[in-house]
Amino acid sequence: MTERQIRLFGDPVLKTVSDPIGTIDAGVHGLVEDLIDSVLPPGRAGVAAPQIGVNLRAFSYNVDGEVGYILNPEIVELSGEPELVDEGCLSVPGLWFPTMRYPFARVTGTDLEGHTIELSGTGVMAQALQHETDHLNGTLYLDRLDKERRREAMKQVRESDWF
Repeated sequence: MTERQIRLFGDPVLKTVSDPIGTIDAGVHGLVEDLIDSVLPPGRAGVAAPQIGVNLRAFSYNVDGEVGYILNPEIVELSGEPELVDEGCLSVPGLWFPTMRYPFARVTGTDLEGHTIELSGTGVMAQALQHETDHLNGTLYLDRLDKERRREAMKQVRESDWF
């Protein structure tokens, strides 16, 4: 398929809770291909369907050379003491802020054949699983910042050349 343009902060699809995927049809297969193609450029750890303008619960990931996808993911485990980690987002280009994330995350969902799959990890993978699942719930990482950091982030967004 093709790498799709990333939707930027301010686009309503990024603040909308995504619909579950029901029937796995040609459209869903195409969505997964587009998600994979869209996560392959260097520096991308994950792309959620809303980021390419599709209001469905799916995301792709590209962490430590492992590329894949998951449909209808749900977080089933977060563990460890939450810690501040530098985080950015393709939908908020050029901005990075310390964001509270759990050091371990596990999600379950399905693949294109309807089989249950599980993704889990620490470090960047844990962060990506939480970040991309947030996108499917209409949450951006900026929403997770404390009041002072969020104020600074919004100032930087307003001053950015892409906003």
